[in-house]
Amino acid sequence: MRAQQPHRTDTAEAKVWQFDIIVTEGFVLAELSGIVETLRIANRVLAQPPFRWTYRSLKGGRVGCRAGLSVDTEAFAARPMADYAFFLGNTDPDCAALAPAHMINAYTHRGARIYLLAEAASRYIRDRGDKAGNHTTHWENSTFLRERMGLFDASYALATEDGPVVTCAGMGATTDVALALIGRLVSSAAQMTVANILLHENVRDGSSLQPFSGVKSTITGDSDLDHCIRIMQDNIEEPVPISEIVAELGISTRSLERKFKAYLSSTPNTFYREMRLSEANNLLLNTTLSVREIGLACGFPSGFSGLYKSFFGMTPFALRKRRRMGEPGVPSPSANGE
Repeated sequence: MRAQQPHRTDTAEAKVWQFDIIVTEGFVLAELSGIVETLRIANRVLAQPPFRWTYRSLKGGRVGCRAGLSVDTEAFAARPMADYAFFLGNTDPDCAALAPAHMINAYTHRGARIYLLAEAASRYIRDRGDKAGNHTTHWENSTFLRERMGLFDASYALATEDGPVVTCAGMGATTDVALALIGRLVSSAAQMTVANILLHENVRDGSSLQPFSGVKSTITGDSDLDHCIRIMQDNIEEPVPISEIVAELGISTRSLERKFKAYLSSTPNTFYREMRLSEANNLLLNTTLSVREIGLACGFPSGFSGLYKSFFGMTPFALRKRRRMGEPGVPSPSANGE
């Protein structure tokens, strides 16, 4: 899924997105972690944490996973206020509680976007029968749909979109889906920063095939764009001019600009600047380096504070002051982002 134009703010007030994470007994811990850890780290590295989440189940209470851990959940709200809802799989495609139609409809009716992971996607496909269309689920569940139910071969993509409903392979691809959302809602540079912290080398597009097919994943799916981003990542302190990057790639500046627009809804210069600003913000929150030292370390020998304010809505000094005072919404180095 390609990133849309990032949402930004020029004031201290920023948009906060609410996520509902719906679990059933036996939920997949890797999928829960793929969502929550990705959002938590995004909250840690961004000046104004934009993500909140609530664990929910059909009736509320404590719900356990097969790994032996459990979470306390709130009951499903008939009039949900979340912007996004993730329905986790639980290794049982027959489970009726995975993705009840009335819950999905309650979210979509109020404008929320729904992500159905693995077995939750399978249940959705099963309930829709021949109306399922081009949806995806984990490849093991595709076999289940074909052999036990005689349904179509679901797509082997990591994720497919059908209006407000996104069906996903789940498991490790959940992190890719969460990173794609960060790129869509905040910026591609923030997405890359979070991916780097997770040691998640390649952010796979939703159209990428599931790994069992042997397809080699890339950052964006475009080799020239991948190469360009790696050059940028390797040259934060001393930025490389775009003219030198395109010379190394062997393509024109216009060609590179078209690739950035198509895949990242940005320009090469804007993306490079935001990548460096995201790195600077991470240093502000997690080191004792001076503001000037951080500016220099991220390729801003002058004008750093003004650029930072234009992107994050406050100056670097204001952020550090708010953090020292322990104001709500400003993460400390050990904050969990919740």
